[in-house]
Amino acid sequence: MLFRLAEIKLQLHANCNIRLRPIVMKLPESPPDHHELLRDLPRSRLGAVIPHSQVTVSGSYLHWDQLRHRTPPGDLTHAEWWLGVRLARAGAMEALPFKQKDGRPFVLVHAPPIREGLHRIDQSFGMSAGSTGAVRDIVDAHGTSYLLVNSLIEEAIRSSQLEGASTTHDAAKDMIREKRQPSDRSERMIMNNYAAMERLEDLSREPLTTDHVLELHRILVDGTLDDPTRAGVFRTDDDNIVVGLLHSIETAHVPPRAAELAERMDVLVAFANDESPDRWLHPVLRSILIHFMIGYDHPFVDGNGRVARALFYWSMLRYGYPLAKFLSISRVLRHAPAKYARAYLYSETDGGDVTYFLDHQIGVIRKSVESLEQYVQKKAEDIREVEQQVRARHDLNHRQIRLLGHALRKPGAKYTVRSHEASHRVAYNTALADLRDLVDKGLLFQSKEGRQFVFIAPNDLGRRMKRVEPSRGDRQRDP
Repeated sequence: MLFRLAEIKLQLHANCNIRLRPIVMKLPESPPDHHELLRDLPRSRLGAVIPHSQVTVSGSYLHWDQLRHRTPPGDLTHAEWWLGVRLARAGAMEALPFKQKDGRPFVLVHAPPIREGLHRIDQSFGMSAGSTGAVRDIVDAHGTSYLLVNSLIEEAIRSSQLEGASTTHDAAKDMIREKRQPSDRSERMIMNNYAAMERLEDLSREPLTTDHVLELHRILVDGTLDDPTRAGVFRTDDDNIVVGLLHSIETAHVPPRAAELAERMDVLVAFANDESPDRWLHPVLRSILIHFMIGYDHPFVDGNGRVARALFYWSMLRYGYPLAKFLSISRVLRHAPAKYARAYLYSETDGGDVTYFLDHQIGVIRKSVESLEQYVQKKAEDIREVEQQVRARHDLNHRQIRLLGHALRKPGAKYTVRSHEASHRVAYNTALADLRDLVDKGLLFQSKEGRQFVFIAPNDLGRRMKRVEPSRGDRQRDP
């Protein structure tokens, strides 16, 4: 369940096994019923409430749990203020095809922060008039293959860490680049996520099916479940899943009955593939809503968060945002998991209004773009430093320069043909030629571990790069 990402997990199975994780948040207070507020409101107060009937408060789409801590305008009570806000939203709500457990539809409001956020995202991806195309410019400038591999690795690691994987970031990156077998459950989760992210490229070319969702789940949980037979199948009535707050009797979320899952998944798949002009939604909203519904329906005994985020990427790729694969939303979510969970809780406690979750996830996407920009700027600075040290040399290609940039920051780092091949998506022979050329130039050491050659960065690489001069006329033909 995605609430697990905010470190709130109480899972009760039929065998009464209980798993608890630390919690640093509490349930938000549910809003007062606006119908009752309107019924009990004296007619004399209606004139005071109506001027404050606005969808947002100071530009923010606030939940009652937030609004009740702010100072109301004029002489309004908090309840009257909320009534005005809720009346404005009620008139702008759009029903979705998804149903809550009580049969009511989920709804959304195309509030100003949502519209603005979508516009900013489209600008970043170069998809709106007057846009800067920031993501496309970054990708083009930095090198598609290298950046894609790093992005896939980053999302695989962060998504797994959100679900409890405990391996270090550097160790996980080395495992993926070296293509070595995972040594424990945490590493297996990360390798599975990486495999799923790679699979999405192909799946995004096809309409989504329930079988695709089950396939992604099998990939994501392979070798990590106590019962391997639960991979790629929906939970059953024997699984009593309850999500609650640690050290509390309060329940955060009870998913729909298992008997409803097949039908609910049919609705989700139809929504994911729907391009009808009568039900058109902005592609980013559609992608986020798919993410939301997997979390709400909780179709699997484990791995729901990973499936939800994978399907978000599927939808973004499917509906014209190919550069989304260079982003890592999980990296942003991991820094503030409680906000991620609270966005779900706000939506569920306020009559199924998913605008809270949409608002949160739009912010996550925008932060992911900013993080990508910062990452590339840092990498660009590193590369410039290397290029300054090799400015008199013309015998190094861009892959070698990037490797040396990494080696300068991590003396003693080890590289293999497989890791170089995976990092740059080049053929084995090309990767081998790159590394042996650096050995010949005295910029790497070559050793052997078992049956595998290892290339090691010397501690004095900076001095070596300045000292070793290229042979006359030895110019690189592969820039």
